[in-house]
Amino acid sequence: MSFGELASTYACLILNDEDIPITAEKISAIVKAANVTVEPYWPLLFAKLAEKRNISDLIMSVGAGGGGAAAVAAPVGSAAAGGGAAAAAPAAEEKKEEPKEESDDDMGFSLFD
Repeated sequence: MSFGELASTYACLILNDEDIPITAEKISAIVKAANVTVEPYWPLLFAKLAEKRNISDLIMSVGAGGGGAAAVAAPVGSAAAGGGAAAAAPAAEEKKEEPKEESDDDMGFSLFD
């Protein structure tokens, strides 16, 4: 992330926090007041983003994961309609035993030898 991008991001966050409409001029004013020099396209890009997206929604979705696994619909047919318990029960996950890693103590290496 470039310095101009970061400064414009913070300016957008300040404007959003104060419920001030986000425009390129206002972003530039905040950046200039902070004695930061940025390329003139950064405020324009962030202002265009703010026109199309709600900044508060972007902030709230930062920690949200990507798309989760889609739910699989039960097949329509006699087995599903007949209440087949085997079809409705989730498949049992196999437990795979991970190989035990050798520690340094097992190899004769120790920090306190």
